[in-house]
Formats: sequence, structure tokens, C-alpha cells
Amino acid sequence: MSELSKLTITEAREKLRAKEITAVELTQDCVDAVAAGDALNAYCAKTPEIALEQAAAADARLASGDAPDMCGIPLGIKDLFCTKGVTSQAASKILSGFKPEYESTVTTKLWDAGAVMLGKLNMDEFAMGSSNETSVYGAAVNPWRRKGSDAPLTAGGSSGGSAAAVAGDLCLAATGTDTGGSIRQPAAFTGTVGVKPTYGRVSRWGVVAFASSLDQAGPMTKSVRDGAIFLNAISGHDAKDSTSANFDVPNFEAALTGDIKGKKIGIPREYRLDGTPAEIEKLWNDGADMLRDAGAEIVDVSLPHTKYALPAYYVLAPAEASSNLARYDGVRYGHRATLAKGEGIDDMYARTRAEGLGPEVKRRVMIGAYVLSAGFYDAYYRRAQRVRTLIKKDFDDVYASGVDAILTPATPSAAFGLGEMKDADPIKMYLNDVFTVTVNLAGLPGVSVPTGLDAQGLPLGLQLIGRPWEEGEMLNIASVLEKSAEFTGKAAKWW
Repeated sequence: MSELSKLTITEAREKLRAKEITAVELTQDCVDAVAAGDALNAYCAKTPEIALEQAAAADARLASGDAPDMCGIPLGIKDLFCTKGVTSQAASKILSGFKPEYESTVTTKLWDAGAVMLGKLNMDEFAMGSSNETSVYGAAVNPWRRKGSDAPLTAGGSSGGSAAAVAGDLCLAATGTDTGGSIRQPAAFTGTVGVKPTYGRVSRWGVVAFASSLDQAGPMTKSVRDGAIFLNAISGHDAKDSTSANFDVPNFEAALTGDIKGKKIGIPREYRLDGTPAEIEKLWNDGADMLRDAGAEIVDVSLPHTKYALPAYYVLAPAEASSNLARYDGVRYGHRATLAKGEGIDDMYARTRAEGLGPEVKRRVMIGAYVLSAGFYDAYYRRAQRVRTLIKKDFDDVYASGVDAILTPATPSAAFGLGEMKDADPIKMYLNDVFTVTVNLAGLPGVSVPTGLDAQGLPLGLQLIGRPWEEGEMLNIASVLEKSAEFTGKAAKWW
């Protein structure tokens, strides 16, 4: 390997256009890196033949002088995105062997732009999890290790394979999805950048649904500029997605001016939680100082309904999941249980779902069915919807006061060890989303930026929450944070 896989999208774009390298050379190096990176368990399906074929086509396009920014860029695709003729299982046994006859809108846009698919990436089953340990493929492993330890760490979830692949240079960038933090939390755990766009900015068509009013696809990259380039390629209205917004897509990369003088950055007092590690508090305060030094005004803000966000999320998301996952019944596609003599269709449904769905998915489906049931709909689901409205109003009020973005930690800790929470109360795992779920409930854009290391040498990230539809401004502020933090950490290679 010539280590071309370590390039950013920005660097590769320049080298490809200057004809210093070819897309085939770049792709072959990434294919070799993927083959050598099995210990990370980031890929659940490898597609080297498709990648090299796409790379050759990208070279022809580059030679013509009319190539988009993503042309020739090798990517990993989260297993939640349907890819025509390529296994798309959402990391679940119940979708064993499923190869779609269609392509998701996001991947269609990427292939139309000349991007290259290296394969499908590991994830939590149906995107339900914060550690990638619910996957039928086994957990993705974080390239980072604690100082003096060989203990494997989580790459986060649900987009753990995407985060591990980007951090481990097994691709230049990857797609992720974010329902309650599943792009931003893994990015923070792996020292990468994760962008969750405004709800409706990126089409959900062809993305296996978890919670339809919360899910949003976005890029996972090695830099903020890469995130802006990638986001431009996948954004835009899609008539096939009724929740897709028919707004013009601005040039997000052009918005990265580095000038944030006079911008107001809010620090929400409700995010200062009891028990937050001193390292996270220091990181947050340092981040605020960096933005202040760059000319921004730091102001305290209040988001009073924050304390209800996690309970509301874990009512609404399972409710939508129980509805969305009802289609996986063994009749039309995927896994079907073998029945004993005399058993009927009801037995087939029950046994197929019992065999095909993992424990965390079953837990959420049962919670969802419960809160949607006739006796509890008003007490739980309707009340959670009201709370969601109040959470959105909190953000609306803050932005109406002139605040341009909100700065918070991305996660309550650095990456934890695989298996450390295996026997813990599930709520402890859910608390990983404490800083991220509000963004999904309010439909806002958010980005996680790596800004430091903890005492054990693991990456920590800060989150910026932007105004709706103003990803460009949010990413510009993120780029200033990225530049000021000067985070250049890379995991020492052990795989």
C-alpha cells in the first residue's frame, strides 16, 4: 500500500485533478487497506470489483475535465443504505441474503457524482444501539486504544463501522445515519467528523427505516471541509421521499470562510449535568474560549425541556420502530423460520421474528408496541409528542434571540470498552445519547468535531448545533473550532 487511503477527500480531489494519481490507484490502495483491516470488523461486505470498475469510469470522467468533487473518491456505505445487487442487511439476521433491486437516493447521487463503493459497513442492528454490539456481524472495533492497554474499544453506534473505517483509513469517507446521535457519537469516539444535516435536507428513500421522523443520513469524514463537500453531493429534494425538503442546496464548502466575528454561540446551562467528567467540562470550556478568541460572542442560553429529551426520545423512537419493523415477517424477503408440522402462519410470523431480531431490537419493538397500545397511547406517545414540540420551541426561542449556533459536548465520555456495558441496565447505554437526541427531536443540523484527547489518549469531540437549513454557517464555525483545536491525532496502527 502506498498509503493513499490516508488522504482526505480534499487532498485526493486535488491530486486526481492534477493527475498526480489516478482513481484506480487510489481505489486499489483503499481495497488493499480494507483487506488488511479485518481486525476492525468495519466492513460486512466488500465490493472490490465494483470499486475498481467505478474507479476506471471515474478516471475517464476526470480525463474529460468535467468531474464533480466526489469523482474517484472511495467510500464505505453503511449497511442501512440499499445498494442494488449488493447485500443490504441492516446488520440483522432477519434480512439475511437480501440484495435490493434498487439503489437508495443517497448512493445514487454518489455514484452519479463518480464516487466509488469499497463495500458495506458494519452497524448496530437496524441502527438500534450506541456501541455496534447489537450487529449480527459482531462489533466494529475502534482503531484507538487506551494508553498501555490492548483492550478493544467500541467505535460507537449505530454507525460504528463507518467511524472505524474512516478513522482506520479503510476509506476516505463514509455514509452514516443519525436517529439520536448515531453519526455524531461514533465520530466523537474515533476522532473523526460527523455531520447530521437538518431533517429533510438529505433523502431517506432507500435507507432502511428505524424511526422515520428522526432518521437522517449524513457524512462521516476526516475533516470539516470533507464533510461540506460530501454533504453537497448527497443533499437535495427527492420526490420519492415525502419528507424531503424542496429547498435550494447552497455551496457548503464555499461557506467555510473561517470568519466568525460577531457570531453568537450559545452555551446551554441545562447541558451541564451532574457527574460530567472534568475532562469533558474542560474540553467544552476550551472550545468556547477558542471560538471567543476567533471573534465570536459566547452567551449563556436556556433549553429548559432538555431533561425530558431522553425519556421522550425513548418513547417516540421505539414507537416508530415497532411500526416500521412490522414489515419484517418472513413472507416477502429475508429470513423465514422453518415450521413444525401443524404450525400455521401466526406461528411463522412469531418464530421468524423471534429468530431474526436481536435482543435490543426486540426490546424496542415491545416498548413501541406498548406505548402505542390503546390504554397507554395518551399517557406515553401523545405526551412524548407534546414534549418534542416544547423541545423544538426551546431551540426556536434561542435562535430567535440572535444565537447563531450552540456548543455542547458530543458525548459524556470517551469510547468505552467492548463488553463493558453488556450486563448493565440498558438505560446506561441510552445515556450515551444525552447530548445528541435533542437535535433529532427538533430536526436541527449538528456536527461533531474532534478537539482533544482524554488522559488515556482517547479522542473527545465537541458538538455544534446549527439553525435549521444553515449547515453552511454551522460548518464554518466547526471549521474554526477544528483549526483552533489543531487535532491531528491518529490511532497507532495495531491491526
